[in-house]
Amino acid sequence: MSFILIIFKLQRQNFLEAKPKNPCSSVSSHTFMSPAKLKGKKMTRFLTILMRTACFFLAIIFVSCTKNATDSPVQKHGQLQVIGANLCDDRGHPVQLRGMSTHGLQWYGWPQYITPEALDTLSYAWKADILRLAMYPDEGGYKTNPPFFRAMLDTLVDETLKRGMYCLIDWHMLHPGDPWDNIEEAKAFFNYVAKKHGGKKYVLYEICNEPNGETATWPRIKSYAEEVIPIIRLYDPDGIIIVGTPAWSSLGISGPPTGEKILADPLTDEFAHNLMYSFHFYAASHTDDYREKFPLFAERLPIFVTEWGCQEYTGDGANDVPNSTAWLDLLNTYKVSWCNWNFSPDHRSGAVWKEGTFPAGPFDDSNLKESGILVKNWLRQGR
Repeated sequence: MSFILIIFKLQRQNFLEAKPKNPCSSVSSHTFMSPAKLKGKKMTRFLTILMRTACFFLAIIFVSCTKNATDSPVQKHGQLQVIGANLCDDRGHPVQLRGMSTHGLQWYGWPQYITPEALDTLSYAWKADILRLAMYPDEGGYKTNPPFFRAMLDTLVDETLKRGMYCLIDWHMLHPGDPWDNIEEAKAFFNYVAKKHGGKKYVLYEICNEPNGETATWPRIKSYAEEVIPIIRLYDPDGIIIVGTPAWSSLGISGPPTGEKILADPLTDEFAHNLMYSFHFYAASHTDDYREKFPLFAERLPIFVTEWGCQEYTGDGANDVPNSTAWLDLLNTYKVSWCNWNFSPDHRSGAVWKEGTFPAGPFDDSNLKESGILVKNWLRQGR
């Protein structure tokens, strides 16, 4: 702002110097000029003032753009790291990211639903720190057309990063619920995305969304992680990796299988470098008993809530504001980062946009559902 004021003062001074100081002397001197010379002098003065004014407004635009870049989450926090049970910035200070998850990209992807205008809204108007890209391997997702979905992910990663948000690439396995069922596809997927985007510093990896079912025990999830993590580390030695937990990433609280073995036998050594554990909750379904058990894990493990909603675990139903705010208060206590589900116009109440909003918008409150108003305000408030 001080830079703008200096330019304004210089511009005003130049403008005043360009005006004749004494009208009488000006008229007198003009009597010795031909009409053509007088006209040329006035035109020169006009063009000079016009050029200086243009420079003034260009300076305003430059400073405004620089300010936006400086204030972006990636500029503020830099490359993330895990220290103890905390996600930290590049200076070692604990940081709490808040953002959104997409719905499945096979249903609500780029560019029909995740549009440039929608991303601008999420980043600049909502002040989100992170966008999670939900890439389902099954249910009509990645395995049906890997080249198509790789190209979509490449675009979305770059579109997210250029707006100053962190980008979380989510291998959104759900059905089947055992991560080993898609181990070869997962290894090929993370080999590709880490090689393509691992050097960009601000990309995170969620290697198994919601392990579920009787076979998806912690030892089995851990062995899966030990297969996938080294592939990512070939290309991204320091990126944040998030591993799913038993019983739909509930840390086993929704089990069986339960999650006590995570505490007794966590990932260690090279597998534990910049590693976090995922936790998911839906406020209307997961209430006091879940919040009572959560600190046992949050005090000992680095937790990232990669998915949560105000509704029931189906992502639908009424928004439970009291339980949502109780959860947000608890996450703030432990500085646990979160992504809300989901940034789409899906028919369920957990989708923040009304049906019919995309692709044209407008992306304002008139097209937000109740959940959208709530989450937008929480993001803007840093709640």
